[in-house]
Order: sequence, then C-alpha cells, then structure tokens
Amino acid sequence: MDFELKTLTRALVCTEKTDALIVLVPDSMAPGGDALSALAESALKSGDLEAKPGKLLNAYRVAGIAATRLVLVGAGDASPKSIRTAVNAAMGALKASNAQQAVLFLGALTSPSPEAVRAAVVACSEATYAYTTTKSKPAPAKLQRVCIAMDSVAPAQSNFDKAVGLARGMEFAKEWANRPANHATPTLLAGAAKDLAKLPRIKVEVLGPKEVEKLGMGAFLAVAQGAAEPLRLIVLRYEGGAKGEAPVVLVGKGITFDTGGISIKPAAEMDEMKFDMCGAASVLGVFRALAELQPALNVVGLIPACENMPGDNAVKPGDVVTSMSGQTIEILNTDAEGRLVLCDVLTYAARFKPRAVIDIATLTGACVVALGGVRSGLFSNNEALAQALSAAGEASLDPCWRMPLDDEYSEGLKTNFADVANVAGRAGGAVTAAKFLQRFAADFAWAHLDIAGTAWKGGTAKGATGRPVPLLLDYLLGQVSQAVPEKATAKARVGKKSAPGAKARA
Repeated sequence: MDFELKTLTRALVCTEKTDALIVLVPDSMAPGGDALSALAESALKSGDLEAKPGKLLNAYRVAGIAATRLVLVGAGDASPKSIRTAVNAAMGALKASNAQQAVLFLGALTSPSPEAVRAAVVACSEATYAYTTTKSKPAPAKLQRVCIAMDSVAPAQSNFDKAVGLARGMEFAKEWANRPANHATPTLLAGAAKDLAKLPRIKVEVLGPKEVEKLGMGAFLAVAQGAAEPLRLIVLRYEGGAKGEAPVVLVGKGITFDTGGISIKPAAEMDEMKFDMCGAASVLGVFRALAELQPALNVVGLIPACENMPGDNAVKPGDVVTSMSGQTIEILNTDAEGRLVLCDVLTYAARFKPRAVIDIATLTGACVVALGGVRSGLFSNNEALAQALSAAGEASLDPCWRMPLDDEYSEGLKTNFADVANVAGRAGGAVTAAKFLQRFAADFAWAHLDIAGTAWKGGTAKGATGRPVPLLLDYLLGQVSQAVPEKATAKARVGKKSAPGAKARA
C-alpha cells in the first residue's frame, strides 16, 4: 500500500478528489464553516453519528464533498488507542467497496498528536493486510493508496516515517509467520534473512549443523535431531551505531513446526504450530524496519531455527544433554523444546558483549492461560530493562505484563540426573520456563517475552499479528543516542518494496 502525508485544511479536504474520504470525529470537534464540519455537526446533533470510537456513518456523493464516498467515524478522546479502533472500523467499511485510494483526514481532531498519526498508519496497514503467498489465485486488496491529511504535517513527519517502517516490519513478520511449515523451513527462513542483507547496514551469517555442533550447542542439536530438515542458526547484524558500541541482542525462537516430538501434541489445531516460529519472524520484522528507519544503534538478531519432530533419531523423555554453557539438562518433556534451543543461543549471545539481551518466544500455553491474547508476558533480571520494555509496549499499543522470577519457582526444575530439568510441572508453567532460561542469562541484562498468546489469532481470524514488532522497535528507537534521520519525502511505499521473497500486502 502507498502512504502519503499531506497538508489539507477542512475546507481543502472537501475539494480533494478521491474514491473515499474518511473523517475522524472526536468527542470535542471544533466547529467550522465548511461543508464537512456542517455535516459532522448535524450528524452528531441528530444522533445518526456517535463520537464513540468505531461508530460509523457512510454516505455516497455528498453535496459539497468532492470524494465519491464519505465515511464519518467516531474517534472518542482521539488517543492512539481510539484512533486505532476508529481506523480499523472505517477501513473495514471500505473493504466491500471499489475504492482504490482514500484520504484519512485527521484535521477534525484538536491538535492531533504524532502518536495518533502513527496509530492511524499502522491501523490502515493492519486492516488491509492479506496473506496471498500460497494461494493459486491471490486477490489483492482493492485499496492501494491512503493519504494521511491534517492541517500541519511538520510535527508528525518523523512519526509518520516511523509508522511506515513499522508497517513494513510487521508485514514481513506476518508473511513468514503465516507461511505453512513446508514453505518456511529453517533453510527458507535463513533465505529470508539473507534477503534482508541486501538492505542497508544489515549483515547475515548462517550456521549449519556442523558449526552448531562445534560450538557445543547440545540442547539445540537435541531438538533438531529428529527432523529431516537441517537446523540453521541465523545471525543478523544491523550496524547503525558507532563501531564497538554494545549492541542490543534479540533472540527469536524459530521452531518452524512443533509436533511436540516424542511427547507429541494432540491433533486438534496442531496446524497452528507453524506459528511456533513467531519469535523468529518478529526478529526478521524488526530488522526489516531497522533497514527502513536507519537508527543510530547496533542490533544483533539470533534465530535458532529447526523443526521438532518425532523421527527415528528424536530425543526421548529422560535423555540428558549438555548445553553450550556446560550445564546438563534432563529432557523430561520433548514438547518443552523452545527453552532448549533458546538456552544455547542465550549463551552464544554473550560473545557480542551486549548492553541487553531480549528473547522472544511462543514459549508456554501457561502464559496464554495467565494473560490471554491481550498482553505478552515479560520476565527480566534487570529493572531498567523491564521498565523500558513495559513503557515501549504501552506507547506502541503492543502491551506486555511483568511476571515474577522468585527463586522459589526454580524448585521444580531440580532433578537427580542432571543439573536441571527442562520442565517443572503445570503450576506456574510460564514462570518456571522463564526461570529455566534465566540460568543461561546471568551475565547480562536479560528479558524474556512470552508471546504465545499474542503472536497469532485462531478461529476465523487465524493468522499472525506481527506482535511484538511494535514493542521491540519502540524500545530500540528509545535506545538511540540521536534522533532517527528525517526522510527526504513524505511519501513511502509499503508492501511492494518489501525485501525479496515477501509477498504480503499492506
């Protein structure tokens, strides 16, 4: 989708020729003498329109309005959350139309915030996204261009650019998370990372089974040994900061399909286990956004990618393996595989002398039980890091919730046959999984995001959400010592300029 940021007053937007004009109407809309203001005021007074977020009034070829279609939509208090709700509703109303271009007018809001602009752009992208890669006759979205219009664009320019970069990153994450497992093998995932290396400031290295074995990653190797597909350890570097500046390291769980191994999962909804690499997809999405925005910081992305299969060579319950850290692990449940691949890569992350390490994983069903699909679970051994991630989640409308890491939760991980067991029973499962990972992150500031409930949706809305790309990008940009460079133009293209191999549309 094309996005453009444009200066338009209420009077001028009435003369703007477009297929659809979407007007956000807040609780406290200032009166005006133009046709648009008169119509909105009349609709509110009559009760045909409510300012409650998402409430709609559609019209066709209105006198005094040049646009073919007019959509008035309530925006409530005009907060970013209300803006998102309003834009989602308006874009949904246009899906059944033949509109190919639209103007989204924010000029009726009282001093729209830069954050409101970002929320509007991202909501447009999310509402029109469609997965088409494995469809024989893909149907592209009819709406191809949205102009964000307001009285003055200068205060919103940087957030507009940020929003477009975020939209590209979320698209890329969704694309790879949505692909079926046979279209997103560890090798293909490594190929997606290599495609990103064609973009500015990104370098990629891919390690195979021999290199991983040489590193001593016995836990990672154990998970992969039952699958015919060879594992890949993907190492991405974004080098935007000063040489030698400590990077932030992102570790994304990349189980491209999870059967559970010998501890096999029930058949119902097992197809959704293609989403078990959403952590990896979010890291790829963040790097796609970084390439667009070019912030002045260094970031490393680590993705352990493999399948968890019940093959002839699969690891068995009760097997003991030696991790890269030297700690031995008794694998009591082969379906607790994510923590096994992550623990070795957390050890590997120390070589980059990071300022912080954040792992992102669809790790536990227990986190879904605890937090549902609203907030991701956040665990951290560092207060400043936890606070920064929480603030980034709130600001980006991609919230998380701090969970405990009391030492007492480690009791269940004790075993007679190794240094640690990989599971500790059902009670507090999300916490005990995090406590397992914490053992391998003692030497740096570390956070763990359990995105099992937020990375994808099931049912009729089945598909990846692109979370937590917004949270991670907001956090990273907050670590930049200088401002993100301004773009030369207010126009940007989302979707068709995605890195090679990505066919998602905004």
